[in-house]
Amino acid sequence: MPMRPALVAVLLAAVSLPMPLFAQTNSGAYLAGRHAGADGDFAAAATYFSRALNQDPRNPSLMEAAISSHLSLGDVDRAAPLARRLIQTGGKSQIANMALLADASAREAWDGIIEDIEAGQTVGPLFDGLMESWAQVGAGDMTEALASFDEVSEVSGVKAFGLFHKALALALVGDLESADTILAGEEDDPLPLTRRGVLAHAQILSQLERNDEAVALIDERIGEALDPGLTELRARLEAGETVPFDVVTSVRDGVAEIFYTIGLALSGEAADSYTLLYTSTAEHLRPDHVEAILATAGLLENLGQHEAAVEVYGRVPRDHPQFHAAELGRADALTRAGDSDAAIEVMQNLVEEKGDLPIVHIALGDALRQLERYREAADAYDRAIALVDEPSEAQWVVYFARGIARERTDRWEEAEADFLKALELRPDQPQVLNYLGYSYLEKGGDLDEALDYIERAVAAQPNSGYIVDSLGWAYYRLGDYAQAVDQLERATELMPTDPVVNDHLGDALWAVGRGREAQFQWRRALSFEPEEADADRIRRKLEVGLDRVLSEEGAEPLQVAKGG
Repeated sequence: MPMRPALVAVLLAAVSLPMPLFAQTNSGAYLAGRHAGADGDFAAAATYFSRALNQDPRNPSLMEAAISSHLSLGDVDRAAPLARRLIQTGGKSQIANMALLADASAREAWDGIIEDIEAGQTVGPLFDGLMESWAQVGAGDMTEALASFDEVSEVSGVKAFGLFHKALALALVGDLESADTILAGEEDDPLPLTRRGVLAHAQILSQLERNDEAVALIDERIGEALDPGLTELRARLEAGETVPFDVVTSVRDGVAEIFYTIGLALSGEAADSYTLLYTSTAEHLRPDHVEAILATAGLLENLGQHEAAVEVYGRVPRDHPQFHAAELGRADALTRAGDSDAAIEVMQNLVEEKGDLPIVHIALGDALRQLERYREAADAYDRAIALVDEPSEAQWVVYFARGIARERTDRWEEAEADFLKALELRPDQPQVLNYLGYSYLEKGGDLDEALDYIERAVAAQPNSGYIVDSLGWAYYRLGDYAQAVDQLERATELMPTDPVVNDHLGDALWAVGRGREAQFQWRRALSFEPEEADADRIRRKLEVGLDRVLSEEGAEPLQVAKGG
């Protein structure tokens, strides 16, 4: 469901809470809680805010901060009593209302939810409308519920949300034909379904004994890039199996779907810490909601809470079709947390369990390549490529990655073949063009061909410092030093602290007789992570000049390279 400004406004509409001054006695705990919350450490934030509340128990802003921290952890049981206390003190808070409605949903207190929403216990227009609609389903008033879903659908920007949840509710109570009519768009345009929406519609079609249509739906909406869950579903449908409808199995599940779908829509539009409130609460209401678990873990990674993300990824059951995605996420979080060895171990174990999935081998190859374990990385890419009968355009990146790994292990002919295969699959891909062209420059290949590749790369990405540097270096190798200086000066503007770019510019400046400026650039190169460049060679150039260094290396002098 694509986001639009009007939709964002509806999703983020909230009741503001004034922020009073804090008593000096609890300022330390409050500040520590705010710092922890800003860092995404919500467990610590909850502890500090609770400590501050012990000294100032009626402070509404402290209560809201503590509620938010608990909800971020999916701990509705601790958030709800604080929310109740906040409302009783006369405070108004979207976060507190969210906690109370989640708690009431967990207790299936549907009549109370309807009364509270009608009394003004609001979270936001879309949320309130969907919550009241599902509560009416729970209270047994399906006629009123359908009318409420229709009211949601009439709000500008959120029609798809209202219709999708109406279809889920109809499917839950057994009216599969009406649910299919909505999802198929027979009364309007087809809904812009997410993966979960496609899953729901396919299950509904199967229940209606229309498996062929369910398969066609998956092929049309998802295409060839099926994850294991959808691959398994598609196979079951093709085999004629009637697949159960389990996207929503209860009204409580429906409420969990409110939190998840709004959280999914907010992702990338609102602050990650705010979106986390929705995905974590969705999991609280439905602990087997794997998509919510994965979304929560991803948000924690974005917030820099990698160890917490590792724990959340670990909650996905081993027998779930999305287990491989969770394990790949866990490995990524371990890498970001600085434990690369543990990350590699996770992926190696996953290869043993899910070795039929190319993505598993690709992820392992990428991780090994990042650690400069190029030979092992190439082996992993070999296994991934062997699993694919006919490579598609999307697999250019696998050949490109294997080419890099092979090039770094002195297997140039094999690497070149991979780069060319990548270009066959994705012609004019700038990263491949640049890497291949630059490799020709460094390995003594056809310089005119190298220049052609790099010029095409620059045309595709004119503001890439790496690619502009390659173009400047190509001109240098061809002896067109004036052009080289122009391009390399632009490359240093794009990447002013890159040691290789500054070193290259120094060489080009020396070649056109601007020795003092060349020495300045070489010194700059040494000041920026010189291990990425040839530091000893740069120091030698500063001592005796580039001409002497070229002579010592047995290379052609600059004037010969110019053709002069």
